[in-house]
Amino acid sequence: MPIVRPALTAGTALTAGTVAGALTAALAFPLAAHAQAPQAGARQSPGCASGLAVPGAEKQAAACLDDLTTAGTVGSGHTVPADWAGLHAAGTRNPSGVPGIQLDGYFPDTSTFNTNNGWNHDAQFVIRLPERWNGGLVVAGSPGNRRQYANDFTISDWALAKGYAYAATDKGNSGIEFYKDGRRPGDAVVEWNDRVTQLTRAAKKVVAQRYGRTPRRTYAAGISNGGYLVRWQLENRPELYDGGIDAEGTLWRADGPNLFTYLPKILRAYPSYAATGDPSAHEALLNAGLAPGSEFLWPFHNQVYWELTQRIYRQEFDPAYTGEEADYNYAARPKEVRRAVARVALTGRIRKPLITLHGTYDSLLPITTDSDVYAKLVRAKGKAPYRYYRLEAANHVDGLYDSFPDRLRPLLPCMRTAFTAMESWTQNGTTPPKSATLPRPTSGDPVNTCSLS
Repeated sequence: MPIVRPALTAGTALTAGTVAGALTAALAFPLAAHAQAPQAGARQSPGCASGLAVPGAEKQAAACLDDLTTAGTVGSGHTVPADWAGLHAAGTRNPSGVPGIQLDGYFPDTSTFNTNNGWNHDAQFVIRLPERWNGGLVVAGSPGNRRQYANDFTISDWALAKGYAYAATDKGNSGIEFYKDGRRPGDAVVEWNDRVTQLTRAAKKVVAQRYGRTPRRTYAAGISNGGYLVRWQLENRPELYDGGIDAEGTLWRADGPNLFTYLPKILRAYPSYAATGDPSAHEALLNAGLAPGSEFLWPFHNQVYWELTQRIYRQEFDPAYTGEEADYNYAARPKEVRRAVARVALTGRIRKPLITLHGTYDSLLPITTDSDVYAKLVRAKGKAPYRYYRLEAANHVDGLYDSFPDRLRPLLPCMRTAFTAMESWTQNGTTPPKSATLPRPTSGDPVNTCSLS
C-alpha cells in the first residue's frame, strides 16, 4: 500500500529531516535512463526480438540484454532504481547474469502520470524473456503507487534466475495524484485490476511467440497493493493463474475493515500520545489495530504514511468530503462511498492456491485489520488451498530493517521461500508447512533466509 518506501541505511535515525529527505527522494520518480543509442549490456541488432509483438500494445521497444536482472539493467538503462528504492534490506543478495529479451511499452490509455522512458503515458509494462526458460511466467503489479519497475529487485531478479518469464505493469496510473484518473470514484483502482488481467493475457501470448508454447504454469506475486492485486485476480480471474503469493496485500471491504475504518482513528489519537504519552491515546492506537511493541515505528509512519495515505485514497473513493482527515467517519458517509469501495472489494473466494504473508509489526496495514481478516474470509469462502504465515516483528517497509536490525525482520526472504513452496505445491502436490505465526529469528541470516516451519 505505501506510496513510497524510503531507503534507510543502517544506523539511520528516524528524525524529521531524515524522513522528509527520504520522502522527497522517493517521490522524485526520475525518468528512466533508456538511451537512444545502444548502451553497455544491450545488443540492439535489428532481429534481436524479431516477430515478438505484445497483443494490444500501442507502443513497444525491444532490447536483447546480456543481463535482465538489476545488476545489468541499472547500467543499460532498462530499469528505474527510484521505482524500487527502499523495498528491500540493504544486505539482500540477488542473482545476476540472466541474458534475454526485454520488451517495454504501453497499452492505449488516456492518463499521463508515468514519465518512465520519457513517454508520459500510463499503462506501461515490462516483459522479460530469459534465454533459458523453465516453462513458467510470473506476473506482478506494482506496490503502493509506484511504476512498472517497482518489483525488479524484489521479484523479477529472483524469478528470472529461476528461469521464469516475467511481466509487470504500472497498474494504469501512479504517483500521489493517481486518484485524478477516471470519471467515477473508484475508477483508478478498478483499472489496476483490469491492467493486471490485460498484461497477463498479453504476456502469455508473447511467451508463446518466443518459446513456441504457452506457459505450463503462471503465478501472480505482489507486495502491498501488489498483494491486493494477487488476491483479486485469484478471486476473479483464476483461469489465468496456477497460484499466487500475496505479501501484506491491502484489504478493501465495503463494510470494513479498510483504510478508512482505522487510519482516521490513528490520526486522531497519535498527536496526544506523541506529545504526552497519554495512556488513553495509546490504548486508542492499539484498538485501531497497531501492535503492542511497534511503538518505535509510529513516528516514522506518522510523518510519512498515515495522513497522506488516508487523504489520497479518500480522494479516490470519497472526493466530496471536505473535512479534516482525522475527522473522517466512513460509517457516516453517503452510501455511494461504500458502493465505490464495493467495486474493488475482496470476498476471500479464491479459486487457485494462495499463500499470504504479513508482518505483525505492520504499522500501515495492521495485521489484525487486514490479513487476519482476509484469512478468515478465505477459510470461510475460498475454494482453493491456502496458507497464511504471520511473521513476528516484520513491518510494512523492509528498508526499515537496516535501522532496527535488533527489533525487526525483513519480509522478502519469506516471500521467496513461500514462492518455492508454491511451486512444489502446485507442481508435485508437496504441501507447505501449516499456517503459523513465525517467530523473529535470533540467529542466522534473516535478510536472505526464512523457514516457514
